[in-house]
Amino acid sequence: MKKLHFSLLFILGFIVAGTAQDKQIPLEEIWNGEFRTEGMDVLRSMNSGTEYTVLNSDRDTKSSMIDKYAYSTLEKLETIVSSADSKEIPYFTSYEFSQDESKILLATEIEPIFRRSTLGVFYLYDVASKEVIKIADSKIQEPTLSPDGAKVAYVQDNNLFVFNLADETTVQVTMDGVKNKIINGVTDWVYEEEFGFVRAFEWNSVGTKIAFIRFDESEVPEFSMDLYGSELYPSRHEFKYPKAGENNAVVSLHLYDVANGKVSMVDLGDAYYIPRIKWMNNANNLSVQILNRHQDLLKFMSVNAVNNKVSLLLEESDKAYVDITDNLTFLADDSFIWSSEKDGYNHLYLYDSKGKLKNQVTKGPWEVTSYYGYDKKTDKIYYQSTENGSINRDVYSIGRSGKSKKRLTEKIGQNYASFSADFTYFINTFSSATTPPVYTLHKAQTGKELKKIKDNQALLEKLEAYAISPKEFSTLAINGNDLNMWMIKPQDFDATKQYPLLMFQYSGPGSQSVANRWMSSNDYWYQMLAAEGYIIACVDGRGTGLKGRDFKKVTQLELGKYEVEDQIAAATALSDLSYIDENRTGIWGWSYGGFMSTNCLLKGNEVFEMAIAVAPVTSWSFYDTIYTERFMKTPAENPSGYDDNSPFNYPELLKGKYLLVHGSGDDNVHVQNSMRMIEALVQANKQFDWAIYPDKNHGIYGGNTRLHLFTKMTNFIKENL
Repeated sequence: MKKLHFSLLFILGFIVAGTAQDKQIPLEEIWNGEFRTEGMDVLRSMNSGTEYTVLNSDRDTKSSMIDKYAYSTLEKLETIVSSADSKEIPYFTSYEFSQDESKILLATEIEPIFRRSTLGVFYLYDVASKEVIKIADSKIQEPTLSPDGAKVAYVQDNNLFVFNLADETTVQVTMDGVKNKIINGVTDWVYEEEFGFVRAFEWNSVGTKIAFIRFDESEVPEFSMDLYGSELYPSRHEFKYPKAGENNAVVSLHLYDVANGKVSMVDLGDAYYIPRIKWMNNANNLSVQILNRHQDLLKFMSVNAVNNKVSLLLEESDKAYVDITDNLTFLADDSFIWSSEKDGYNHLYLYDSKGKLKNQVTKGPWEVTSYYGYDKKTDKIYYQSTENGSINRDVYSIGRSGKSKKRLTEKIGQNYASFSADFTYFINTFSSATTPPVYTLHKAQTGKELKKIKDNQALLEKLEAYAISPKEFSTLAINGNDLNMWMIKPQDFDATKQYPLLMFQYSGPGSQSVANRWMSSNDYWYQMLAAEGYIIACVDGRGTGLKGRDFKKVTQLELGKYEVEDQIAAATALSDLSYIDENRTGIWGWSYGGFMSTNCLLKGNEVFEMAIAVAPVTSWSFYDTIYTERFMKTPAENPSGYDDNSPFNYPELLKGKYLLVHGSGDDNVHVQNSMRMIEALVQANKQFDWAIYPDKNHGIYGGNTRLHLFTKMTNFIKENL
C-alpha cells in the first residue's frame, strides 16, 4: 500500500480550562444559534478619523439609530438620528453619509432580489435641520449621493434617475429600460454573481457627470423556475441567465452630463465585459477595466470625459485568466496602486498616472489577501497577507517604495483590520481554531493594542461543558504537492482502534477550506460527529487558493480532474493510517463541493463508500458564462473538459451510497443539475437517496430547513458509514 507522507504542523488543542466534559452537541443547538459568536456592528469611520458611527437597531421594537463614538475611548458621544424620535423616519436598516457628513441616506423596507441586489424605500436626513425627504414614491435600487450632497442618483425599473434635493425634482436619464431586455445603471444576474457588484454607475469627483453601464440582454437566453409557495397554482420566476457558451448581455459605457442633460456613448472598441469603472481624482478622467470573453486579457483604460477619447493605461494577460479585484487606489496625482499575480503571487504595484510601472510594492512567495488603503500623510500602504503561512492572515504597513514594512498584528490566526478614515487607528478582528473572535483597538502606525473592545469568553466558558476535540493542522504529500489539511478526532481517540473517515471539501478555484480560524456552524456538526466516533478531515487540493498562481490555475480547462485526483489520493493515503477503517470512507460537499463529492464517489468508487452532494453542479455547461468560461472556455472550444468531468456521463460507476440534495428555487446552481443526475442514475438502474427542498435557494435555509437538512445528512452518515 502507498506510504503516507504526513507533516504535522501543529495541534490546536482546545480543551478549555484544561478539562473537557462529555456533553455532546445536539443539532438543534447548532441551528438554533446556541453557539453564535458575538460580533461588532458594522462601524463607519467619520471624516475626522477620531470618531465612528454604528447603526444600533432593535428588530422587536422596530427602532433604529445612528450613534457616534470616540475611537480613543470607544464611548458613545451622541445619537445622530433615531427612528424612535421621529414620526417621519421609519425603521431603517442601513445608511450612507454624504461626503461632508451633513446628510444621511437611510434605507427602509429592503427586499432582496438576488445575492447582492435589493430594492428599498429611501429617505434623506439633514443632520443640521433634521428635515427628512423621501427620495422616490416606490422602491428603488442603489441610491447614491453626489459628492456635493445636492443630488441622489438611483435606478428604478431598469432606468437611471437623478433626484435634486433643493427643489425635490427628478430627472429621468434613460428611457429604454425594460425587464429582461435593457438595464441601465445596475448589473445583470451574471455580473452581480461573478463580478461581485450591483451598482453600475459612478459620480465623478465634483458631481458634474455620471458614468454608467448599459446592459442589452435581448439575446441572452431566459431561465425560468417554478415557485410553489402556498397558493393553488405555482408562479414562475423568469430571468436572463447566460449558461456557458451562450450569449451574454451586450454592454456599453455611457456618460451623463448633469448640466446639459445629455448622454453620450464611449467607444471602448472590443469591450466584451466591463467589470469595473472608477473615476480618478481629476473629475474629467474615468478609468475603465475591460475583459475579453476568455478573461485572459484585461485592458485598463482612461477615458477623457470632455471628448470621450479613450487611451490605454496598462494590460494584464495570463495563460489562464486575470482576476478582477477592487485593489485600485488613485493617489492625489492620479498615479495608482494596483494588484497583480504577474510574478506568480498576488502583490501590489505602483504605477504613474500614464500607466508606467514605478515599482513593485510587495514581494515574496506569499499572497496579498486584502488591500486596506493608502495614507498620504505617512506614505504608507496597509494590507493583509499570508506571510505567516497560507492558513493565517496578518496586517502590515509598507512604504510606496516597498521599504519599511511592518507587521501590525501579533497573534497567529486570522487578523482583519478596519481602519479609521485618517489611518490613525484600526480595529482588529482576530480569531483562530482555539479563539473565537476578539475585537481590539490599535494604533495604525505601530500596531500597538490600545484597548480590548469585545471577546467571546462567555462562549468559551459555555463550551467547557461539551465534548470538543482539537483541530489538527498538517500537510499531506499528494501528487507532488504538500496539501494543507485539518483533522478532528474523537475526544477519546485510541490509536489502536479503527474509525470511519468523513472528508469535507469545497475545492473551487482560489478557495480555501483549511484555515486557522474559529468554528463555523459546520464545525460544530463535525464536533458532534467526532463525539460519536467519526474522524473528519479536510484537504485543500490543487486549484485552491493562497499558495500562488500556478497552484491555483493548474486546473484550467479541466475543472474536476486534478481536484478529484487529489481527494481520491488523500483518502487513499489517510486510509493507510492504522486508525482509519479503509472500508468506511465518506466525502461530502456543497455547490462546487457537491460536484466534487459526486465525482469522487464515482471515479473513486474503490476508495469512497459514501458521498453527500448538496446543490451540486453536475455539468459545467449548465453554469453561467463568466464563472465557467473563466476556467473552461466554452463547451464548443473544450468539449472534453466539460464531458469528462460531468458525473451524469458515467452513472454506471456508482457503487457506494449517495445522497443528493437541492433547493428547487436555486437561481445560482439550478436544480436542473440534480434532475439530470437523477435521471442518469435512474436509467443506469442505480439506487440512491435524494431530497428536494421546495423554493429554497442555493443556501437551503429558512425556518427549520437547515436543521432538517443536517438531520437527514447525519442519519445518512450513521446508516452508511
